[in-house]
Amino acid sequence: MQTVLGANGQIAVELTRELYRSHTHDIRLVSRHPQKVHDSDELVAADLTDAEATSRAVAGSEIAYLTVGLPLDSQLWEEQFPTMMRNVIDACVEHVTTLVYFDNTYMYPGSTAPQTESTPFAPNGRKGRVRAEMTSMLLREMEAGRIDAVICRAPEFYGPGRTSSYTNTLVLDRIKAGKRPLVPVNADAVRSLLWTPDASRAMALIGNTPDAYGRTWHLPVDPHRLTYRQLIAVASEVTGRRIPFTVLPVAAFRLGSLVSQPLKEMSELLPRYRGDNVFDSSEFTRRFPDFAVTSYRDGIAQVLGESR
Repeated sequence: MQTVLGANGQIAVELTRELYRSHTHDIRLVSRHPQKVHDSDELVAADLTDAEATSRAVAGSEIAYLTVGLPLDSQLWEEQFPTMMRNVIDACVEHVTTLVYFDNTYMYPGSTAPQTESTPFAPNGRKGRVRAEMTSMLLREMEAGRIDAVICRAPEFYGPGRTSSYTNTLVLDRIKAGKRPLVPVNADAVRSLLWTPDASRAMALIGNTPDAYGRTWHLPVDPHRLTYRQLIAVASEVTGRRIPFTVLPVAAFRLGSLVSQPLKEMSELLPRYRGDNVFDSSEFTRRFPDFAVTSYRDGIAQVLGESR
């Protein structure tokens, strides 16, 4: 049995498909209101902030994947995410279940220095501090030998379907809708973007590779990184039309944050858009050289093709 904790999100759905396609049909999906991806999926409704419910959800699982997401609300993150992590760790220890944790880069410094698996944590906001707390909690348990786990870390992602990211929301989804894309802060800074189906395929592969455990992996991105200006130029080629765009300066986000909670929540992430973002996934590429990474052009074409 392989169990997806935090089912129904885009990453979890793609992960479920890949597990079924390449690894096992014995899959359990866990969330407050889980929905089947395949007819054979087992559904378990559970609140991961409840320790007993989490234990019941994990029981009988060989591998558990923690992919749970919450709305971008700092207070909600502080109240729920660390509790979820504690409960999942304890449940995996209790049931001798290995854990695959889908992590992000919010705890990294918002600088232009290349990010590797050994980049030290230096969060510059509340959400970053929560992610650092969660990951540090798991690392301590791994180092103590209490749990067999692996951390799969992702930068900002983009992708098909219900993928929710700033690149999708501000740029690609607006292009699909025939609207002018909005570029956060800097159109000429290099971005490292992870294609969501690649993230899920890589996580399933890592989870089913026993010698990959006990460490952190950066999930694979196309190394031919694009700026937003270049990304929109590719979108212009794909659609066959010129696509003008607007750059939103930091001042615009600060003004908007006075009346918009989502913009307020984004404020701590803005330093990451000022300069180049170089997320290095070369260790994954060396370990899994046959893994086919989706190019930015192919990914952009697929997202934009969904509207036609």
